[in-house]
Amino acid sequence: MVEYLNVGKIVNTQGIKGEVRIISQTDFPELRYKKGSVLTLFQDGKKPVQLVIKSHRKHKNFDIVSFEEHLSINDVEKYRDGILKIEKDQVGELEDNEFYYHEIIGLKVFDEAGTELGKIKEILSPGANDVWVVQRVKKKDLLLPYIESVVKKVDVANGQVVVEIPEGLIDDED
Repeated sequence: MVEYLNVGKIVNTQGIKGEVRIISQTDFPELRYKKGSVLTLFQDGKKPVQLVIKSHRKHKNFDIVSFEEHLSINDVEKYRDGILKIEKDQVGELEDNEFYYHEIIGLKVFDEAGTELGKIKEILSPGANDVWVVQRVKKKDLLLPYIESVVKKVDVANGQVVVEIPEGLIDDED
């Protein structure tokens, strides 16, 4: 059975020429939305549809994409709220110290003393580096910058991340 990974969600149409607005969930938008790339669209209660990327551009926080043979808003309106996915075996090899979002989310986070801080619940990409959101028990979420000085070890196989917390990052007074 083919396994799929999320690339993004079509949240709306863009203009009248068959473009759609996507909220991306991929580390590699420039690769996933490259002209000629094939993505599979999943929608509740419908058969998956293979779509070929015709064009891609960034606009605000969205990826704007058009598909081959979809020339107007009428051709793509039906795809709204659909999830675009890629076959898991299309995922390329990563460099050392690079990970896919799906590998990181759910990992347990420990400090260097071995104290469990929580679980990674999401990854934000606000700018220069990703921020890992760590859900803690009965405390506010911890926002960890994914930088070498903080993230010391990522052990996907054992589901663990070891971090060094910079002074002032955790403020449990509030």
